[in-house]
Amino acid sequence: MTFSFPRRGRTLAHGQRAELTIIDTVTAGTKIVLTADEVIEAPNWTPDGRFLVFNAGGKLFRMAADGSGTPAEINTAPLADLNNDHVLAPDGTTIYVSSDDGHLYAVPFEGGTPRRVSNTHRTPFHYYLHGISPDGTTLSYVAIEGKGAERRINVFTIPAAGGPDTRLTDMDMPNDGPEYSPDGRWIYFNTERAASRPGHAQIFRMNGQDGTELEQLTFDRQVNWFPHLSPNGKTVAFLSFPHGTLGHPADKDVQLRLMAPDGSGQKTLTSFFGGQGTINVNSWAPDSRLLAYVAYPKG
Repeated sequence: MTFSFPRRGRTLAHGQRAELTIIDTVTAGTKIVLTADEVIEAPNWTPDGRFLVFNAGGKLFRMAADGSGTPAEINTAPLADLNNDHVLAPDGTTIYVSSDDGHLYAVPFEGGTPRRVSNTHRTPFHYYLHGISPDGTTLSYVAIEGKGAERRINVFTIPAAGGPDTRLTDMDMPNDGPEYSPDGRWIYFNTERAASRPGHAQIFRMNGQDGTELEQLTFDRQVNWFPHLSPNGKTVAFLSFPHGTLGHPADKDVQLRLMAPDGSGQKTLTSFFGGQGTINVNSWAPDSRLLAYVAYPKG
């Protein structure tokens, strides 16, 4: 059965579909749990393993992780312009979201009035959420600072309850996808800081408190984005785009890859047509074996 969702922003090509898929990282076996005729993106798994949360048409939805039943909208009113950057609190009671107004909000998992977390800045400063600390107290995000030729994309943290922004990177080359390790020591992220050509992002990690202890983990020709740590801390999943890709666009032949936290043991788990929206947020199941992602096949 193919479901319809609100249409907003990017649309699928004629004959294209969105497939919310679960893959077993041990056997590489897959199961499509939802097919949609509009763009759906960025699945999260709830900490209890019962639900998948994803966005579509500027709104959030949840569905049973086994694919049973039908998706249900999570009430975030008056927000109706959410993007594909959202994370769940470790206790599963709160969803933190990014809105196209440039701010971060906290919303009860059952739905309810959003609480703004982010700050107002004198100069352009647009928040994009990516991670939450294991104790649930701190959010990691990237900010687009400034505009035009002075536009910069750097990594910051902010208390989940609201408070001051803490800068972890300060550079002109773009950074994205900052996410905590389960022990809270590291923030993993992708960056062009070592790139010899524009767009050639690789995976790094740094101290999650102050941005020190910087380590590069991938060194290949592919463009690597969105590192996600398994709950047990033993595996990193990330998305690889073809050489020469700029940013993380939609509609590309991509690979879902795995590696150890120190960058060793890299391997390709599966390949498919995807990109933007596939795994923008952490989509590991609580068992650290299953992963959810969205593919966008044509025809």
